[in-house]
Amino acid sequence: MPQKISVKVSSRYQIAVPHAARRQLNIQRGDRLLVDIQDDMIVLIPAPMNYVSKLAGLHQEIWQDINTNDYLHGERDAWNGSSND
Repeated sequence: MPQKISVKVSSRYQIAVPHAARRQLNIQRGDRLLVDIQDDMIVLIPAPMNYVSKLAGLHQEIWQDINTNDYLHGERDAWNGSSND
């Protein structure tokens, strides 16, 4: 079971990221963290330096058996209310 670490909220509503978390996630000075509120929890997530690189290839398995050009043309035709048939 992972060790529980607590932090104290300062008078200016600030917290320090514990050393173990910084080391495990390679968080450096000046890095940005995304704050995600989930139900009654606060989740801190290291913000990617480059969102395009981070998201590249995400869910590529969805498109594995689909001709993306045909799909794109079908979507454009639907937007225009026309067809190439």
